[in-house]
Amino acid sequence: MPQKFTIPKFESEAEEAQWWYDNRWELAQAFEDAAAHGRLRIGSAARLARERAGLTDSATTISLDPEDVKRAREFAAKRGLRYNAYLRMLLHEALASEEKTLAR
Repeated sequence: MPQKFTIPKFESEAEEAQWWYDNRWELAQAFEDAAAHGRLRIGSAARLARERAGLTDSATTISLDPEDVKRAREFAAKRGLRYNAYLRMLLHEALASEEKTLAR
């Protein structure tokens, strides 16, 4: 029977990175076994784990000022990021800051 991995809930990105690193050889072997037996599925392991847990991503569309998008593209490029990833990061940081402010 092929080994089945349960992806745990991580407390931090560093913890998640360490888990993937520590399990890299076993995961590679499980992937090769699944490929050999025709059991590969489309999608990332994280997405599939979210689906199994009943969680889904939600997409939101917002209109932004073109100048803000231009500035975001420039700042993102300086950090080596795509601008949409950069904007998500900024929003995440702003929400965390707001949460701390309201908790006082």
